[in-house]
Amino acid sequence: MEEERKETVVDVTYDDASSEEGEVTADSVMPSRSRLGFSFSAYKMPQRNPKAFTTWETLLLGYQSLGVVYGDLGTSPLYVFSSIKLEEPTERDLLGILSIIFWTLTLMGLLKYVLIVLQADDHGEGGTFALYTLLRQHLNFKSEMVMSLKSLDSDSNLKFHSRRSSITSKAQKFLEESTIAQKFITYIVLLGTCMVIGDGALTPAISVLSAVQGIQSRSPTITQTHVVWMSVAILLVLFLFQRFGTSKVSFLFSPIMILWFGFTAVIGVYNIVRYYPPVLKAISPHYMFYFFADQKTYGWSLLGAIALCITGAEAMFADLGHFSKGAIQLAFCTTVYPSLILSYAGEASYLIKNPGQLSTTFYSSVPEPLFWPMFVISTLAAVVASQALISASFSIIRQSTALGCFPRVTMIHTSKNHEGQVYSPEVNYFLMIACILITVGFKGGAEIGNAFGVAVIWVMLITTFLITVVMIVVWQANIALALLFFSVFTIIEGVYMTSLLNKLEEGGWVPFAISAIFIVITLTWTYGRSKKAQYEAKNMIDRKNFEELMTSTRRVPGVCFFCTDLMNGIPPIVRHYTELIGSVRNVTVFVTVRTLPVRSVLPDERFNIGKLGQSGVYRCLVQFGYMDVHSMEGNEFAESVIAAFREAAEDEEEKKMLDAALQDGIVFVLGRVILRMTEKQGRFRQFVINNFYRFLQKNFRSNVATLKIPPGKHLQVGMLYEI
Repeated sequence: MEEERKETVVDVTYDDASSEEGEVTADSVMPSRSRLGFSFSAYKMPQRNPKAFTTWETLLLGYQSLGVVYGDLGTSPLYVFSSIKLEEPTERDLLGILSIIFWTLTLMGLLKYVLIVLQADDHGEGGTFALYTLLRQHLNFKSEMVMSLKSLDSDSNLKFHSRRSSITSKAQKFLEESTIAQKFITYIVLLGTCMVIGDGALTPAISVLSAVQGIQSRSPTITQTHVVWMSVAILLVLFLFQRFGTSKVSFLFSPIMILWFGFTAVIGVYNIVRYYPPVLKAISPHYMFYFFADQKTYGWSLLGAIALCITGAEAMFADLGHFSKGAIQLAFCTTVYPSLILSYAGEASYLIKNPGQLSTTFYSSVPEPLFWPMFVISTLAAVVASQALISASFSIIRQSTALGCFPRVTMIHTSKNHEGQVYSPEVNYFLMIACILITVGFKGGAEIGNAFGVAVIWVMLITTFLITVVMIVVWQANIALALLFFSVFTIIEGVYMTSLLNKLEEGGWVPFAISAIFIVITLTWTYGRSKKAQYEAKNMIDRKNFEELMTSTRRVPGVCFFCTDLMNGIPPIVRHYTELIGSVRNVTVFVTVRTLPVRSVLPDERFNIGKLGQSGVYRCLVQFGYMDVHSMEGNEFAESVIAAFREAAEDEEEKKMLDAALQDGIVFVLGRVILRMTEKQGRFRQFVINNFYRFLQKNFRSNVATLKIPPGKHLQVGMLYEI
């Protein structure tokens, strides 16, 4: 197995008296001037100041966000009313449903996401992982089972690292001392991210199906089976087109959504004026009470369908990295929110006069001359909505892989201008198969809506919890305000969730099944990596034996970059390598690739270097953010590392040695470690490591491909670890 990246603690002095990991100082990461010729302060970077956008830039970004952020939320009028199963709805019922929709969009969309959640970005990045990495920058996590990200004193000097407050609250002390709380937060984050991936399979299914079903209202000969297979055809084209990248079609997204929002708003106004002008009186909350008084527990059971009106709100935060807060807020307040309110009000007005059309609300309420134009626009808008969630799934898997909690998959960058636009064939085909199975298996029925609602509300509940922790730890807000936020939105989302949990047997189990697949993979992967790291830490070569090994081994010309996960020692596979090869290069550099819980690491902050006592033996810590590309292509990496050592050289002789070694060629050595767990660890753990973890090792990408090491310049050394 290729060396996995495991973030522990750097000890460049290679001292026998190893310190506790929590006591590492900046000087143990970056050598002092007396040792290597330059000071640690040279690597201190100023904190990033938020970019100030001009009015024109904000307007332009707001326009672009309509096609990327709001596709899912904007197309919800396609299926909300039609998902509600209510025979002979009365005027009071429909006004009550509209009132619930209005206050859901206002409280959860406008108040929660637009005004509060968007403020919790990680230097411009949003989403569940951004909240987690933001917390990791302010809390020292002791739990290393999942997402092991060791904090070093030098991390706070990075440009994209948030500064910790000098005041430590009781809540912060509790979270730093409680491994149970840390594990709970981590597992909550994993569940949230896996639910978003499930959303990536459900959104295309429900969006495309809802758009295509409109043709049934004008062509009675078209059956539900025809609708399902037409949807499957569109979904196949959509997923197969992913390899070309969103940049190839993104220029069409915003105009499509502008047309969508414009047409639905105008049609909504038309329906209000024609069918029921006083419909906006439903803004009064008392209509909600009338609805539940009339429908009682059945009204509660319908909340799962009504919850679909807020689907896609999480994309406002997840896609924050591509836009600015102001742009997303502007687009929602000026276009999305009013358009949705008018669209739902228009549908309610139409249904008050035509209650029998509830199952085909959207297309039935479209005026006859506009049906076919709206059918085309609706189908295109559904594709836009699907695209946003599919792309988000690629980004989530990429971040998970970078943080070391998911096996490596193929990541192809589809745009030279936008770093965040990536494509993963493995993830794409998994989503495609899952989406088609959901579409065909449920035959376009209400079960898809139930599954979709469960995924969305769970993500929102998790976001509410994490934002509350951010309020207390990062923002240091008044505890009463944080609890008020938590209480209000947990109650609202909890009520929706109780309704949806009642639909578990009717499709609500799907997002949990998809999440379970990814969570099992994640936990198995991180467990195997943790056992490997424990073995290497326990069996690493001590200083005396290492010096004897390097002294007794023959030196040959060139530079060897030995990739290792250990940051405070030499792994046992090094001895195995020297016994097999019988020599080491004149310059040997032990390289550890470390992914930090920050969005990016600047090139000037990339390397932390040091000596390991022996002449020509060095340590290099290579740091990346979770949005950075890990690349060692060409000669740039080797030349950059040698240049850093050369700058820190103690004399001219050392500089000449480094120059000569670089000219003599380079080689990258990576360990291929196979874990084998003995029976004394228990049958279940033995099965996990010896079967499932090994399966993941064999079938996912190697770090040779991930790190983009120059072809023909790497050597793999295999070794068996019995644990």
